[in-house]
Amino acid sequence: MNRRRVVITGLGAITPIGCGTENFWHGLMEGKSGVSLITRFDATNFKTKIGAEVSDFDPSDYDIKPKDLKRMDLFTQYGVAAARLAIKDSRLKLKAYNDEIGTMIGTGIGGLMTLESEKKKLVENKTPSKVSPFVVPMMMPNAVNAYVSILNKLTGTSPCVANACATGLYALIYACKDIAIGDFDVMVTGGSEAILTEIAASSFGNMRALSRRNDEPERACRPFDKDRDGFVIGEGAGVLILESLEHALARDARIYAEIVGYATNTDAYHITAPDPEARLVKKAIRDSLNMAGLKPEEVDYINAHGTSTPLNDKAEAIAIREIFGNYRVPVSSVKSMTGHLIGAAGAVEAIACVLAMENQIIPPNINYETPDPEIDLNIIDKPTPAKLNIVMNNSFGFGGHNAVMILKKYSG
Repeated sequence: MNRRRVVITGLGAITPIGCGTENFWHGLMEGKSGVSLITRFDATNFKTKIGAEVSDFDPSDYDIKPKDLKRMDLFTQYGVAAARLAIKDSRLKLKAYNDEIGTMIGTGIGGLMTLESEKKKLVENKTPSKVSPFVVPMMMPNAVNAYVSILNKLTGTSPCVANACATGLYALIYACKDIAIGDFDVMVTGGSEAILTEIAASSFGNMRALSRRNDEPERACRPFDKDRDGFVIGEGAGVLILESLEHALARDARIYAEIVGYATNTDAYHITAPDPEARLVKKAIRDSLNMAGLKPEEVDYINAHGTSTPLNDKAEAIAIREIFGNYRVPVSSVKSMTGHLIGAAGAVEAIACVLAMENQIIPPNINYETPDPEIDLNIIDKPTPAKLNIVMNNSFGFGGHNAVMILKKYSG
């Protein structure tokens, strides 16, 4: 089968270090941390009291009507806003109905905020009459896809991906496949998440997955550092516009980058822990390189999954070290700044990769202070100008879901 070339023509980001790609990029270049004490709920009695909240979000800035707002969980609001930004950035001319455009915006968990707040109403009032009739459509994982499709009249496919922390990159890869095989010309794709809630913080905290560096929140997320002690829950959304190259050229679109390789697989090892030997992560990296027809030394930068947890960072480092050998490929994790955006992480980080190539600067891995002797990587800890033609993006999730994508700066 002749696969169509797939390119990226639009970007939309809602993140704890800035909303909109310009603000997001400035945050990355400033080495800005989006982590602070949690305000979403009273975290006084929690062992982890920090999170990465989106602080400058106003739904009215993204033309979300009050009627719709009352029927949207926060994760849906973020996803709709990011999609608005991406579509505007792409300069797509939408028609009354757009059969050739699909949506694929995933989430790791979905409307947990709505579920938690409405459950409290039921318990406190001791009557079901106080529960919103919109709870189900507000909490369902496909709500972002549904609203983005409805508000923009996108009548192509709209599946919802839910692969935990790898969701955003999985969505991009499967959207890319839909275009490559000719099913659709354009896909609006990415991930969205908003789970800074008591139940999520309790659960992640009790599994000892979260950092407890409460006295210095901005220094808490430190991927690959010897003193890392867990990830920081973040929130936000990343949406990208993917198009077939022919479609993009026909409408004279601005092309940011081309997707030239990707791979997905599953550890089949453990529901939350990574395979310590990283066998399938290595395979995903190799398979993506083979698809792209590239040698490891042709990769200019790796945007790592880098969660700041002891096990995940070590496993990812083992995989990178084995595949890339003596080639000291530059590596950084933007989670050091944004926190872990769960289902939105892979998509937001893909945007970071595109912007890095656009500006020819590697984003920093902040808070990298004490090298871990078990992690032998070339960690970039400050914004670093570099010739970036090929960039790899890694994303892994609970359940053993692995995704790797390779982007190339478009040159015709």
